[in-house]
Amino acid sequence: MGSYLNPGSDLFEMALRSQIFVDKSGLIEKTNRCVRTLQRYICVSRPRRYGKSMGVDMLAAYYDRSVDTKNLFQELKISSTEEYEKHLNQYDVLKINMQEFLSATENIDQMFRMLNEYLIFDLKEQYGQVRFRDESNLVQVMKDIYSYTRHPFVILIDEWDCLFREYQQDQEAQKKYLDFLRFWLKDKEYVALAYMTGILPIKNTVLIQHSICSQNIL
Repeated sequence: MGSYLNPGSDLFEMALRSQIFVDKSGLIEKTNRCVRTLQRYICVSRPRRYGKSMGVDMLAAYYDRSVDTKNLFQELKISSTEEYEKHLNQYDVLKINMQEFLSATENIDQMFRMLNEYLIFDLKEQYGQVRFRDESNLVQVMKDIYSYTRHPFVILIDEWDCLFREYQQDQEAQKKYLDFLRFWLKDKEYVALAYMTGILPIKNTVLIQHSICSQNIL
């Protein structure tokens, strides 16, 4: 397990042990319908304290192929669905909180550089046996890994819209961010599912105009 690649199930287990836990595993049934389809890009926009991050932790625990989490889900609603076991622990998961990268850097170029370096570090640590065409290019690294393993990625991005909140007047930074997301995710064979959460109404961002996300499922 890495910090970002296949992060395991610890955070979801904390949620399960909490005094108040609401079974939202029905979300998994909906995301499973989108895995490896043209509808595999999902953006969920909801107010703060809605449980979005817990949902991301749950999806990470469910899809992560580095752990066996069947016992965590066997009492939840998702375990009774038809394709529950088909997707359980079958994918490499990249889980990112974009706010962490934005807060740790002074500008968007630094953010991209840190994100690129940190994700590549985890990927190379796990797949050191792969020969990479360009070890500094995140997209190429993921292409090479997928070509080697044939295991596509589930990419989970929490707080995807933080840049739009903090750089409200900086259209150049917003464009760079959207171009980055599009280049990283759009039409990439290595993406089994891209699931992003935020608090801004989708209609008020320009992401839809750039065809990154296709639906709001909640």
